[in-house]
Amino acid sequence: MKNKLLIVDDEPKILRSLNFLLGDSFEVFTSDNSNEALEIFKREGISLVLLDLRLKEDSGLDLMEKILKIDPQAIIIIMTAYSTIENSINAIKSGAYYFITKPIDSEQLLLLLNKAVEKLEMTQKINTLEGHIKKDIIGESPHIKEIINVINKIKDTDATVLITGESGTGKELIAHKIHTSSKRADKPFVAINCAAMPGDLLESELFGYKKGAFTGAFKDEIGIIRRADKGTLLLDEIGEMDLRLQSKLLRFLQDKEVRQIGDERTYKVDVRIICITNRNLREEVKKGNFREDLYYRINVINLVAPPLRDRIEDLKYLIPYFIDKYNISFDKKIKGITDQAYEILSNYSFKGNIRELENMIQRAVLLSTSDYIESDLLFINTQESTKRNELGKKYIKIYEGENMKEIEKKVIEFALKNNEQNRKRTADSLGIGERTLRYKIKEYDL
Repeated sequence: MKNKLLIVDDEPKILRSLNFLLGDSFEVFTSDNSNEALEIFKREGISLVLLDLRLKEDSGLDLMEKILKIDPQAIIIIMTAYSTIENSINAIKSGAYYFITKPIDSEQLLLLLNKAVEKLEMTQKINTLEGHIKKDIIGESPHIKEIINVINKIKDTDATVLITGESGTGKELIAHKIHTSSKRADKPFVAINCAAMPGDLLESELFGYKKGAFTGAFKDEIGIIRRADKGTLLLDEIGEMDLRLQSKLLRFLQDKEVRQIGDERTYKVDVRIICITNRNLREEVKKGNFREDLYYRINVINLVAPPLRDRIEDLKYLIPYFIDKYNISFDKKIKGITDQAYEILSNYSFKGNIRELENMIQRAVLLSTSDYIESDLLFINTQESTKRNELGKKYIKIYEGENMKEIEKKVIEFALKNNEQNRKRTADSLGIGERTLRYKIKEYDL
């Protein structure tokens, strides 16, 4: 089946020539105006667009913005006879896949479109796998079960959620899970990284602005908060937000009203707020870097994404997932990982958490020439792989003169606490059977 391609240009001759050139390779749809093009795009489910920068009644960039709102993963190639560095930069910044100048080189265009098709197919494969993972957080460890339990309790409320934890622990995935599990699941999920831009720019992105409000404000922009209306807004790295903007965010959280920069009116917004940070916000409050009143406002529900070293049993779920993901990406057929490689990973410290594990598996799948990933492809020093156990060891004090029963009671009591009263894990850690453990618990009245 041919891939669908929409060509938008206000010159009939160009539409005819491109249709003739590309008709053998694609199912081509053509349009000479924005409104018709948008209808064709929506009706036909098209993901690949060849778009002229200048149209009669609209600019190509405006049409591209409308298309990307419908399908953010659509691939759009901009055509223009007016090639400038500024035009190229604006097109790419606005979401264009590539920028090509007229008169069009047919070989270059065909090569570019073939690469675009490859990207589309890869994205679709990855999205199939990613779509599965976004519905269910991977893992069966107590930490993960507790997070799922809390999400199920709060999913249909509007309570603000603060997700904390180290970098690479999957905080954004938890945020996605909250949204997709909630009554807002069919509404927008909008995310912004508060650390990615300076305060003034972040303010305009969040709250929007009126045309002429400041230099460069060439049109009205409603802002990300209003774009997320009826849905969920994720504020990533909220600990990086400057104090002045924190004050404005607090007012919004209190009033649920947004005022664009340069506007006198306010707009009611119904949006759930989820915040993410790897900083200790309590400490930031003490240092004067974060408003205390805002901290309490966003910290209604606090979920802590556990580091991978504290949920190492989830490796048996995470490793196959990443192998499957990169088998698709690299067109490989790796079946799994050797016992030796798994043992090394089980004893590794994972300072980069799940992100580090994913990078390891990605590299190993790419480089592997056999059916199973060997330990040497993990590029882990075997001495380094013992660090988790060494760093994770906990000690109890035993004094000279204590008898064996006192020592045994102390060890069992400590193991129960360390394993959160889970008797199976406690018995496994002590190397005894559950029945024996139950007897000891009764004997020592633990």
